[in-house]
Amino acid sequence: MSALRTAVIGVGYLGNFHAQKYAAIQGVELVGVADSDASRAAEIASALGTTPYSDHHDLIGKVDAVSVVVPTQFHHAVARDFLAAGVHVLIEKPISVSIAEADELIAIADEKKLVFQVGHLERFNPVLVALEGVLIQPLFIESVRIAPFKPRGTDVNVVLDLMIHDIELIQHIVKSPVERIDAIGAPVFTGEEDIANARIAFENGCVANVTASRISLKSERKMRIFQRDAYITLDFQNRKVLVAQKGSGELFPGVPNVKVDERELEASDALLSEIESFIAAIREGKPPQVSGRDGKMALETALKINASLDRVFS
Repeated sequence: MSALRTAVIGVGYLGNFHAQKYAAIQGVELVGVADSDASRAAEIASALGTTPYSDHHDLIGKVDAVSVVVPTQFHHAVARDFLAAGVHVLIEKPISVSIAEADELIAIADEKKLVFQVGHLERFNPVLVALEGVLIQPLFIESVRIAPFKPRGTDVNVVLDLMIHDIELIQHIVKSPVERIDAIGAPVFTGEEDIANARIAFENGCVANVTASRISLKSERKMRIFQRDAYITLDFQNRKVLVAQKGSGELFPGVPNVKVDERELEASDALLSEIESFIAAIREGKPPQVSGRDGKMALETALKINASLDRVFS
């Protein structure tokens, strides 16, 4: 099998890691890296033994697949250039800044039968895999995703920067259309919301309470899921899963016996798993694990949250 020719467009903090993964995967050739900052492109290319480009157009015709890791406002233009040229695309979240842009990218990928994958990284976290066979029908979900302030990612508000991870996960888990959204947020360190909370009601009756902050003193990525006869805690950061289920019999009169299973999962490289999944989808001609439509659905809900945000102060 011939090597899959790849490139990374945008080699800032995260794009650098994408490039490292492609360079390390057997059967994959990292043809080049592109960045509008020519010195940055040269630095990363030198470290990985590949070719630097300052214009992504120069890679068209030289690659089979690319990761697009540029700022969100450029996602649509860059991804469209490659999809239109018949190149498979893995694009970082959020898929784009608007539904119209997402629809155009999905349509081009469909027309040309290309793999178009969106980089919702938590889908490749082993914690989510551990839910198989345990999760039945969520009734209530609570998620918290907080992190210290970093200038990186502040081209969008905290909903599109951080909360969208949990939005995509929750919609993947619940599998029901959104019925109603109530949200509140506040700009603290930037001109956009840096902390936000959304209450999402789904048509099947499930309700999710989602909080995201990028101005905290610590990092935390946790989700609690309640369903009939079970309570599940997911710690995405520390790879821990706790499942408390109603067992048979009673612990005391009127108090059900509860079985608790707590596990700490082995460390894994979620980004490597994501990129390997992208490559497998290309080689095997199958749909990606996180499709353009999945990314569009998460964006649609995130934009509805933004539209309904009631600012604490302005």
